[in-house]
Amino acid sequence: MFNKAIVIGRLTRDPELRYTPSGKAVAKMTVAVDRGVPRDGDKHEADFIDTVVWDKLAETCAQYLAKGRQVLVEGRIQTRVYETQDGRRRKVTEVVASNVRFLGGKTNGSGNGGANVNGTAPGSNSLGEDVPPPDEESTPW
Repeated sequence: MFNKAIVIGRLTRDPELRYTPSGKAVAKMTVAVDRGVPRDGDKHEADFIDTVVWDKLAETCAQYLAKGRQVLVEGRIQTRVYETQDGRRRKVTEVVASNVRFLGGKTNGSGNGGANVNGTAPGSNSLGEDVPPPDEESTPW
């Protein structure tokens, strides 16, 4: 079996960068993905895809990306269950990014158009290094 997700859309807010107790960087961001071109009289619809980015890639995304910026995210879909402080169980489905590309021009003075931030050259097909699964250490949100 193979689990691969490719998402192209715009960030709904600035990436939220945090660090695990052991010092690993982890960023959370949400990508709004259009469902298609609305037909006459139809409402514009989008899906909001939660995305998690780890390590140096997380720090780079937090430094250069901002709300409204268009990105391409490559990674895998992951579902995890956690318990809230009040004891409720929550189930989350998210994309764990292995590669993030900045698309389009600069937005609000941030980023570099068309940059690939997994350490490979723009246009490369490499997915970069594997990222650790979020259950290795609890994500701090």
